[in-house]
Amino acid sequence: MATLTATRPIFRASLRSAQANGHAVFIPQCRKIVFEYCDKWPSSANTRTFLLKHLRSVAEENPHVELVVRQRNHKEPIARGFYINDRDKVVPLNGFEVNGIQKKVQLLLDSSGAKIKPLKRRTIESTTESARGIWSGLHVDELFKI
Repeated sequence: MATLTATRPIFRASLRSAQANGHAVFIPQCRKIVFEYCDKWPSSANTRTFLLKHLRSVAEENPHVELVVRQRNHKEPIARGFYINDRDKVVPLNGFEVNGIQKKVQLLLDSSGAKIKPLKRRTIESTTESARGIWSGLHVDELFKI
């Protein structure tokens, strides 16, 4: 006699495939950039110039990115990038000329938002523990001699 098992309904939303970067698809990682500046401080002068003259072209070149401009009184200017992996990156803009601010904005656009991983001295991780534990030259009866 066959036993009937309860089946779960399949919803239409679960039939969609998740997008991923690959051969035919590229998903931009940056989803939003927020510019925050002070309207009165001289350190925000170049940021204000960038926002007035170059922000429109940045928005036209990157339609997938939401650009937000906020006033932040009595604070240094910053650009904050938000990414699809729910991380953000903050770049201070004080002390930069207009072309330096353009480079920093391009850095935010090109970045993935992932944590920075050191390329030197990668740590070795094992999926199983050693049967004897970690060997150390300090835990033997006779010290190791070279």
